[in-house]
Amino acid sequence: MLHHVPIPRLVIFTKSLQTLTESSSLKLGDGNFCDSVSAGKVFDEMPQRDSVQKVFDKMPERNKDLLSFCFNTKFLVQIQQLHAFAIIHGLLPTSTSISAALILRYAAFSSHPRIVQMMFNQSLPFSRSAFLYNTLIRAQTMMGVADDHIFTFDVYNGMLRSGVVPDDHTFPFVIKLCTDYTEVKKGFGDLAGARTVFNEMPKRDLVSWNSVIRVFSDSKCYFEAIGLIKEMFLWSEFKPNVVSVVSVLPACAVLEDEIMCLNVESSRRVFDEMVERNEVSWNAMIGTFAHNGFNNHALESFRLMIDEGWKVNSTTISSLLPVLVELGKFSKGREVHGFCLRTGLECDVFVANALIDMYAKSERSAEASAVFYSMDSRNVVSWNTMVANFAQNRLELEATGLVREMQSSGETPTSVTLTNVLPACARIGCLRSVKEIHARSIRNGSVTDLFISNAITDMYAKCGCLNLAQNVFEISLRDEVSYNILIVGYSQTSHCSKSLQLFSEMVLNGMKHDTVSFVGVLSACATISAIKQGKEIHAFVVRRMFHEHLFVANSLLDLYTKCVRIDLSRKSRGIVDKGKKYFNDMLARNIEPSHMHYTCMVDLLGRSGLMDEAINLITGLPFKPDSNVWAALLGACRLHGNVDLGSWAAEHLLELQPHHPGYYGLLSNMYTEAGRWGEADRIRELMKLRGVQKTPGCSWVQIQDKVHAFIVGQRLEGLDPCLSLENTG
Repeated sequence: MLHHVPIPRLVIFTKSLQTLTESSSLKLGDGNFCDSVSAGKVFDEMPQRDSVQKVFDKMPERNKDLLSFCFNTKFLVQIQQLHAFAIIHGLLPTSTSISAALILRYAAFSSHPRIVQMMFNQSLPFSRSAFLYNTLIRAQTMMGVADDHIFTFDVYNGMLRSGVVPDDHTFPFVIKLCTDYTEVKKGFGDLAGARTVFNEMPKRDLVSWNSVIRVFSDSKCYFEAIGLIKEMFLWSEFKPNVVSVVSVLPACAVLEDEIMCLNVESSRRVFDEMVERNEVSWNAMIGTFAHNGFNNHALESFRLMIDEGWKVNSTTISSLLPVLVELGKFSKGREVHGFCLRTGLECDVFVANALIDMYAKSERSAEASAVFYSMDSRNVVSWNTMVANFAQNRLELEATGLVREMQSSGETPTSVTLTNVLPACARIGCLRSVKEIHARSIRNGSVTDLFISNAITDMYAKCGCLNLAQNVFEISLRDEVSYNILIVGYSQTSHCSKSLQLFSEMVLNGMKHDTVSFVGVLSACATISAIKQGKEIHAFVVRRMFHEHLFVANSLLDLYTKCVRIDLSRKSRGIVDKGKKYFNDMLARNIEPSHMHYTCMVDLLGRSGLMDEAINLITGLPFKPDSNVWAALLGACRLHGNVDLGSWAAEHLLELQPHHPGYYGLLSNMYTEAGRWGEADRIRELMKLRGVQKTPGCSWVQIQDKVHAFIVGQRLEGLDPCLSLENTG
């Protein structure tokens, strides 16, 4: 601060500095260094030169004032002003203190190494001292310019050769440089030596502790780093601070698995060495194994506990049942359930919750329901576990009914409840339940949760209410999942152009596309025949290495086929073999394919013309084919003109989805393309009879990389200028 400088003097002093840098003759940092000639020239051109000179000469402590001003400047231009002013008044290069201050201030901006070196060289003849050498070494350390550490060691060596004795400030700067640049020959890499120096220090401070912790952590000696921070906490007068924690965090991240195994092994060692054991020690050991994923060890410990005659309690059962689920030993789980019935442990709420979860994950909803309704008292975990059981096992009506029952019993649904029940509502298209849950989430504030808002958006989209889904999307937090929901949702409607807009918006918001994003936007391009944008996305897919993904490859095949680019779709023929290989590998590894995996394979085989293989796959399904499977086959039949097989697929499809207008349109178009006009008329009459209304058809035109959608009679704003520009181009 410059409080001791009188205000008039300071104003004139600052004004003189500003006047100096307003001249174009004096530039620093651009290669024209400030020297006495250029500074004198500027001084000769200064207005009000006499008054400035007179005031400065009358300052009793002008060097002190200049140093104080120098250390309090925050901008490079002020440093340049001070530099010029000091040269003009003969303070440089004779004043070592001013020279050192300016060297450090230039170094703070890390962009003027040549000025720093020049000032050092000019001042060295007037003061060959450790202070000046220390200043240069410190400045080089502050700037951290690549390869400057080599020059700094030369400065240090030159200091010794010139007979200047290093002081207690020299070594910390040089050693820090060795550490920053991992200069092995000059003092890095000897961890044993570092620990010896640390141990022999007569007095340590917080910096000493943090330095040695960082050394071992950076050298990947993670156990030693953690040991040091423990030693610091237990035996020193200092406690770890932010620097200590940041230094040891990488060690904790790397050692997560090792520490987990170490904890389990340590627990086992302590348990084995116990002279006396009881139910608590056995339960602790079983719980440790179960919590850390050592399921076989947990089961073996349970057997040993029984063999030694110890009494099993609710804690034991609660730890054991998840282990049996993970190991797939559901028959053993039933035996445990029988044991609970005999001993009365089933009445314990924690045991009952574990039994419900076990039966739910083994797809035995009836047994789970029996346990649930036999409970004398239930907590929110009981309700949520049961809702998840119904939702996961495709019992959507039971799941929604249970949520209502939960509310009527006085229990408030939580975010976990809503997350479990929302997909069930979406699958059955129960819009009333959807709106009920949405309203409740607004009342209890859970709608602000990202997972809840995404689930509600997905729910509305799957129910066909994309306007409501868009409203939730716009007022909620968003992530990649939020965008993917709407991209896929719009791709299945007549508003496919919005999928493309959202896909581009993800890029603008810095979000990364994934498989779902590409499948959704490629499906939209295929629907509106936007071949140009589809090919651009194809190139983007290849750059992001998603082209080998089965779902994405199938979407590309669909795009080029629908856009009548058979030449490009044939290039994807090898993808069929790759898709079959992946699917067969899943079966060989005992990975059970989901409904969507089978649907994807039917679509892949059908669009490739492998109808017999597609039919064989459908007839051999381990479940009853759903509407997605039959729709995939019908689309392939229309593509290849297989009317008879398409009629067979449509018969099953319309039984499952009698009010879906898209399926009627697909079947009618297939008959029309085959010239079977009577069958096409029959389908249209069937639509009228069942009250099915066709979604208004849209057309799309692509102009200047933008897709415009319109219906008959509609006039698009701004389309005429685009068309005229297209024609003139």
